[in-house]
Amino acid sequence: AHLDAFPAVALLGPRQCGKSTLAKYLIQNVKQSVYLDLERPSDRQKLTEPELFLDAHRGRLVCLDEIQRVPEIFPVLRSVIDQQGQSGQFLILGSASRDLIRQSSETLAGRIAHLELTPLLFSEVRSAPYALNTYLLRGGFPSSLLASSDKDSFRWRSHFVRTFLERDIPQLGIRIPSTTIERAWKMCAHYHGQLLNLSRLGEALGVSHPTVRSYVELLSQTLMLRILPPLHVNLKKRLVKSPKIYLRDSGILHSLLDVATYDDLLGHPVVGSSWEGLVIENVLAELPAWRGSFYRTAKGAELDLVLERGQKRIAIECKMSSAPKVTQGFWNALKDLEISEAWVVAPVKESYPIGKGVTVAPLSEFLQRYAA
Repeated sequence: AHLDAFPAVALLGPRQCGKSTLAKYLIQNVKQSVYLDLERPSDRQKLTEPELFLDAHRGRLVCLDEIQRVPEIFPVLRSVIDQQGQSGQFLILGSASRDLIRQSSETLAGRIAHLELTPLLFSEVRSAPYALNTYLLRGGFPSSLLASSDKDSFRWRSHFVRTFLERDIPQLGIRIPSTTIERAWKMCAHYHGQLLNLSRLGEALGVSHPTVRSYVELLSQTLMLRILPPLHVNLKKRLVKSPKIYLRDSGILHSLLDVATYDDLLGHPVVGSSWEGLVIENVLAELPAWRGSFYRTAKGAELDLVLERGQKRIAIECKMSSAPKVTQGFWNALKDLEISEAWVVAPVKESYPIGKGVTVAPLSEFLQRYAA
């Protein structure tokens, strides 16, 4: 639909999440199309004279994979788009966020639609023979989830981390030692689901406050880290103002923490926040029209996720328990925000109420209700 409405569509997401596979599936149904993998020197060579190449393929859908390898092509794309004046000219794939491919936003303003492709969501895999605990442990990257064993999955994720640090980051023009980014990434993994404390992170890494902020922003912009903002409301209460941080893929989180099996995970302090991060990622990906934040007061009233759309608010609490219990802080938060509908999302088999307007439910049931 976006290709029918815009001259260019950018499909952005972390490496190995399935962008190329999806793009090839889409363009195989387009009679006039051409695909360039800009990781390959031979394909990059074809763009030595980009205007000549694109003119030779006028009228075709041109797919440019790993566009961050040739950022200088964006002014040429703008010229071609304006000359041809039609939709569906370019499908652009990139392994970085739109902020790191800022040329696309600046040069192609009004001509491009940005779409984010995440690793596999639970709604995409729950009909396959994968238990929820496998999805939680391994995360959503296809090669990790589809591995023949937990050991092979863990090995793949370790390799992914190493490649990201040693190849992907330098390719983006970022001159920070891989060991430094690795330490920052691992520190963020240890603080997964907690408030972002730049001073504490900086002290642990031995760097200044602005420097550690730049590391966190880098991990966020490369779609490895989610920075969840606090809810801003006009209440006569002292609200927490710092955001919370989550690694966006549970499998990568577990790799950085050296959690190799589901039994290891169950015995690790991160298990609850790991589940919380998985729920938040799936909910925000499936409900893009809703704005997500968390709520916490100085006196302990707290909600893991508050969804807002217009005047409507929904509260979500995440519990990694087959018999979840909520605290008084949860009920206080519902009262503070006058929320009449709340969900406790847990690995349970079926839903049941625990109070007026409050339902314990499996992740799949919540998503089925709201992601339609």
